Amino acid sequence: MLKKIIFMGTPYFAVPILKSLYQNGYNISAVYTQPPQKSNRGQKINKSPIQGFSETLNIESRMPLSLQDNKEELDFLKKLNPDIAIVVAYGQIIPKEILGLAKKGFINIHASLLPKWRGAAPIQRSIMNLDKETGISIMKINEKLDSGPVCHSYKTKINDNDNATTLSEKLSLLAAEKILDVIDDIIDDKIKFEEQDHANATYANKIEKIEGKIDWNNPAKKIVGIINGLHPKPGAWFNFKGERYKILSAKISEKKGKIGEVLSETLEVGCSDLSLEILEIQREGKQPQKVSEFMLGSKIKKGLNLQNE
Repeated sequence: MLKKIIFMGTPYFAVPILKSLYQNGYNISAVYTQPPQKSNRGQKINKSPIQGFSETLNIESRMPLSLQDNKEELDFLKKLNPDIAIVVAYGQIIPKEILGLAKKGFINIHASLLPKWRGAAPIQRSIMNLDKETGISIMKINEKLDSGPVCHSYKTKINDNDNATTLSEKLSLLAAEKILDVIDDIIDDKIKFEEQDHANATYANKIEKIEGKIDWNNPAKKIVGIINGLHPKPGAWFNFKGERYKILSAKISEKKGKIGEVLSETLEVGCSDLSLEILEIQREGKQPQKVSEFMLGSKIKKGLNLQNE
């Protein structure tokens, strides 16, 4: 008899994992995802990536605003009597009464090597922290944030040119592959879950927009970490003469000069140690530009100091 699987997820990160389970013959009985959001401009309704993908598979999508004190969803899941739930960046707290409804538990795929970077933004925080590696952890959900026992962790390197987008894609594909290695063993009780070392836990707090403001007093390497970690949203930025500029990509340059000073026509900017060479930039309200194009008509010229906002 096919096992009944509930899948809970919302962003693009979760799509390859749902696709992998579906294409390999697993019975996805229902999908939970966040409700559609209104866009900032106009009244366009944006479905979550998981809702859109579920519709192409003709799988029922359920989109409650909250699972807390939700009798309708509680009754639905009791009647469904699922064998296991797979949770990937769902974005909601799952209450205790629901966690007890899957025979083999609620299994979370988390984008870090737990207990490091529990919480909402593990991919961004790992890059901003200049970590050399990260990975995914497959764990059993309990009532505390990302603190449940882990059955497997899988590592991957963080390359110097990785940003939050590329690293997310890399980890998503890794998870889509590795969940197939463990799901049957979890269902058949052939796998051991081990407690995390809670004393070594660190937390990946939700990203605030202000964290993207560039401080040229920092080392160039740290600034590159912020640029890559916050790409594409909310992005790393600086203000100059009343306008905001978002840096989309950059690299470390060996050139040295005053902190904040534009040191060359290729937009190298002095930092506390070396300098930052900006490769792609976006002026507020404009399209992204390569620096060679941007510098042709820009107010920002060699010799100016970007700290003089």
